[in-house]
Amino acid sequence: MTDELLLKDRKERLLAVISDPAYRPMKRKELSVLLSVPQEKRDEFQEVLDALVAEGRISLSKRGKYGKPESLVYTGTFIGNEKGFGFVTVDGMEGNVHIAAEHTKGAMHGDQVEIVVQSGSHGKRTEGRVTKVLVRANPTLVGYYQKHKNFGFVVPDHPRIGTDIFIPQGKDMGAVTGHKVVATITDYGQEHRAPEGMITEIIGHVNDPGTDILSIVRAYGIPDEYPPEVMEQAMTMPEGICPSELVGRRDLRDWQTVTIDGEDAKDLDDAVTISREDFGYRLGVHIADVSHYVTEGSPLDKEALSRGTSVYLVDRVLPMLPHRLSNGICSLNQGEDRLALSCIMDIDGQGRVLGHEIAETVIRVDRRMTYTAVRAIVEDRDEQTMCEYADFVEMFDLMKELADILRKKRKARGSIDFDFPETKVILDAKGRPTEIRAYERNVATRIIEDFMLVANETVAEDSFWQELPFLYRVHDNPDPQRMRKLGVFINNFGYSIRMSNGGVHPKELQKLLTRIEGSEEEALISRLTLRSMKQANYMPTCGGHFGLAAQYYTHFTSPIRRYPDLQIHRILKENLHGGLTETRASHYHGILAQVANQCSRTERRADEAERETIRMKKCEYMSGRIGEEFTGVISGVTGWGFYVELPNTVEGLVHVNELDDDYYVFSEERMELRGERSGRTFRLGQKLRVVVSGADRLMRTVDFRPVAVRWQEE
Repeated sequence: MTDELLLKDRKERLLAVISDPAYRPMKRKELSVLLSVPQEKRDEFQEVLDALVAEGRISLSKRGKYGKPESLVYTGTFIGNEKGFGFVTVDGMEGNVHIAAEHTKGAMHGDQVEIVVQSGSHGKRTEGRVTKVLVRANPTLVGYYQKHKNFGFVVPDHPRIGTDIFIPQGKDMGAVTGHKVVATITDYGQEHRAPEGMITEIIGHVNDPGTDILSIVRAYGIPDEYPPEVMEQAMTMPEGICPSELVGRRDLRDWQTVTIDGEDAKDLDDAVTISREDFGYRLGVHIADVSHYVTEGSPLDKEALSRGTSVYLVDRVLPMLPHRLSNGICSLNQGEDRLALSCIMDIDGQGRVLGHEIAETVIRVDRRMTYTAVRAIVEDRDEQTMCEYADFVEMFDLMKELADILRKKRKARGSIDFDFPETKVILDAKGRPTEIRAYERNVATRIIEDFMLVANETVAEDSFWQELPFLYRVHDNPDPQRMRKLGVFINNFGYSIRMSNGGVHPKELQKLLTRIEGSEEEALISRLTLRSMKQANYMPTCGGHFGLAAQYYTHFTSPIRRYPDLQIHRILKENLHGGLTETRASHYHGILAQVANQCSRTERRADEAERETIRMKKCEYMSGRIGEEFTGVISGVTGWGFYVELPNTVEGLVHVNELDDDYYVFSEERMELRGERSGRTFRLGQKLRVVVSGADRLMRTVDFRPVAVRWQEE
């Protein structure tokens, strides 16, 4: 028998032995004796074992024993696909495990599952099967109801949930075809039996105004109503402050004070003052004293922690606190006396904070300003606006002067400034998008950002050195592997980043963004750089903020809409009053990790819901423009096509099938599609004309096709 046949025979015999129900895991030496492997063939036998382990057909324990493949059990998160199959992500495992549709065991997207890794029969792809669903991620689902004679189905909105929910007769609350509903799952079914449920809420008809947005609110589990006990407490809140509340507070009502916000803002939680001094500037950042009204453990506090943050959607705001507080007593409204927690900083001409004071204060806002008006004054020098706010022009010029200094100082240390335009969606009375445009920051928004940043850093550093229990805003250093991949990619455009000991300094990324400013590839490289960085989180320990190149950072300036800010206000005030005893410090140390996790989670939820509503409205807007032509920029390239972003921030896919003049090959290294015959390329940053060919509101996708394959750069 040839060596090849011997090898094949040995594999088959080995698999037969291991698959025997009576087999118990054993080491290589025991197996070789059992299979009568000659001493001179032990190395080859080891190669056979290694190959079978790599294929997932047998397992190798930590003790070096070989056993059945069923012993390769892992737990992870199931990522569904609309076609029925899925993947499982396992912590510590490189790549995902593919789960065929017939092996999902009824798992849905987001479920925590137990899997068995089976084989690598599909090239390098790791295959597996679900053996048990450990934790269900979807006790309820939002979807479209389809009524039949004696039953119905809910088609889930979530594109990664590829199975409908069967609704038995009498469990539909009277819903009819076309209703968007919330279904509670009562039986998750099996591979060959659909999940079963009951309708617990009818959101509205799919064509009713606001139903689409409310469906997303329900899908993300974001509350849009307050419990009765919360509203009862809110109604007890005063409409103004009384003299007794001013005892012990520093009175700043005679300081010229303004708020600067967007035109539509109603929850005004920060105000600023500024004056020129011999040493430079005295900047006051005055934040609404929400903790005076929302006390620890109260119904308002528990609800605020549960929500974590206000959620800003395209057609509504879901506030963290009821309007009686957020738009009333806690809002720094013009002409009203308001309680505040102030950070008053003495700053020199180089932007260094020479000294500061954190104090409980009472303030009175002189003017409620908008970003548009302040920009008209400090940048456009609009005569009419300057005349209207004549008493404040000098103040705003001084603000711009200091903001420029602070920004220059931050840039010198390496702070990274991603200046992406945000999306502004204009809706009509029925919630239909009439316009989508880019909403960019201006000089006025930057002034407020600069002042809030320096206040946040000052408060964080003060609290760190006092060793207070605290919540920090932490942005970890980027993953070195991601940075190396970014470095390889930008080399294609003639750029580079310097890495030291596997890491990168934020100043290197800042230099990169400066070099690409104004270039065709600016938007592309900026986005890839941002995606290469980690997400910021709330932490009870100070880990620094990579993006800001700041050693100390927190969120202090928005307690009306962010719970972390409210939490640290309590700690700061308790410390100011000398009440932060060892017992109270221990109390805070005991709860802050949980508060940090909750606030990080709800922040992600709010961001995802906001992006989801914007994507949906973009698709709705573009669905009315099928056949229209636009000029866009290629913003992403993949093996299945490339994405084009329009000036109004709408992004759509040009599928590779639309490129029918040639066979296009994807280069991941160069991030381009290149025609094999023509050599024509589609690469990041290129401009081209496209036609809107489709828009799917359910999948949140827009499809384009090139005006002509023989496109011309514009």
